[in-house]
Amino acid sequence: MNLSFKEDHISQIPALMLLQKLGYTYLTQEEALLLRGDKTTGVLLEPVLREQLKNINSISLLGGKVEPFSMQNIDNAIEAIRNLPLQEGYIAGNEYVYNLITLGKAMEQSIDGDKKSYTLNYIDWNNPRNNIFHVTEEFTVTRTGVNDTYRPDLVLFVNGIPLVVIECKRPDVKNSLQQALSQHLRNQHEDGIRALYGYSMLLLALSNNEASYATTGTPGKFWSVWREQYVDKIEEAEFERRMVSLINTPLKTTDRDKLFSTRFKYVRQYFEEQEMHGMQVCEQDRYLAGLCTPERLLDLIFNFIVYDAGIKKIARYQQYFAIKKTTERVRHLEDGRRKGGVIWHTQGSGKSLTMVMMAQAIALHLKNPKILLVTDRTELDKQIAGTFRKCGKYVERATSGADLSRLLESNSDAIITTVVNKFENAVKRMKRPLPSPDIFVLIDEGHRTQYGELNVQMQRALPNACF
Repeated sequence: MNLSFKEDHISQIPALMLLQKLGYTYLTQEEALLLRGDKTTGVLLEPVLREQLKNINSISLLGGKVEPFSMQNIDNAIEAIRNLPLQEGYIAGNEYVYNLITLGKAMEQSIDGDKKSYTLNYIDWNNPRNNIFHVTEEFTVTRTGVNDTYRPDLVLFVNGIPLVVIECKRPDVKNSLQQALSQHLRNQHEDGIRALYGYSMLLLALSNNEASYATTGTPGKFWSVWREQYVDKIEEAEFERRMVSLINTPLKTTDRDKLFSTRFKYVRQYFEEQEMHGMQVCEQDRYLAGLCTPERLLDLIFNFIVYDAGIKKIARYQQYFAIKKTTERVRHLEDGRRKGGVIWHTQGSGKSLTMVMMAQAIALHLKNPKILLVTDRTELDKQIAGTFRKCGKYVERATSGADLSRLLESNSDAIITTVVNKFENAVKRMKRPLPSPDIFVLIDEGHRTQYGELNVQMQRALPNACF
């Protein structure tokens, strides 16, 4: 039996099966629509969101007392995320959602007559299992200003919020991956379904044997490939073994019945035969496991998305794994110091973005670090400082050696940027070297300054810093 002529059969159903095995609960189109209040203009699963806001949030008081948030505050939180401010701009509206889900929303509440502000979170980033993950298909959304709808193939929800949109295409059609990508771009036009994409953080284009990913507003030419990186061949073989085991693990009978309940009987028979003979791992399987496993998805969204001057960016796989590896490396002290290293980049491959994400990762995983970003050209220094400011990070730009000396010796936890030749003057002005092992020096264009007299000066001023 050959069903490869339908996207539903060759790409969409396998994706739905794998996503359920990864931890997503499948919703039929009818169930998803019911959770949207039977309206294709709304995209939040509000009953799910409401229940999760109650489940993952509480107010901890002195003496171990715990209070729930009031229903009024739960309603206010839903209202805040429902009112997507697209009138301020597409990416600006998306950034509003990003800030809500990553930072939470301050809510005032009176407890025993004492009124204070408390943070209510939409997602539990520290404990992924406390969140609820759903997947649905053929998600019909009303277009903006047009009496018509668009219908993305798959949408993934975290606590009822649609954070991932996926388009699936049959692989035997010419330029099938480009077709999937083009649908994403079309959907994001002003007369498209920005009401959905305004919430999205990750976009995938799948075509069985090839795939691509991006984030909201990414132009077609900047969509990226994803590759897992391994320590060695043994680790790679183990990953493939786990993938084979995963895709060949049968769905629970209840999940299988639900998935095929609205499909022809022969479709279910086809997939059951495929499972009997053993299914092969394809590229779309690797993408779904690499990007959409709940823990990985939350990590990517929280730590590896940046808004830069009205442009939203998500890490490439090289940046993701380099930052993860480096962050783990610098967490540990050996003889009072941390191991440093070099992350190689080609020109135009996103050095400044890597530095932003690396600084953020260090700030999140280490207590009170002092982060210093060093470039070897003034224009690069300005670019990096601008990037951090536009990304909402507080930055102090050293204007002179004296200024750099002052910033290094201060108690401020601001990120500091400078050009490398200001170190010489700073060293002369410093009353003594700074011995702290919690100083991190990130150097752009590092291949030009890793060695030589200037590097000696840096090492002298910051003897235990991590370079």
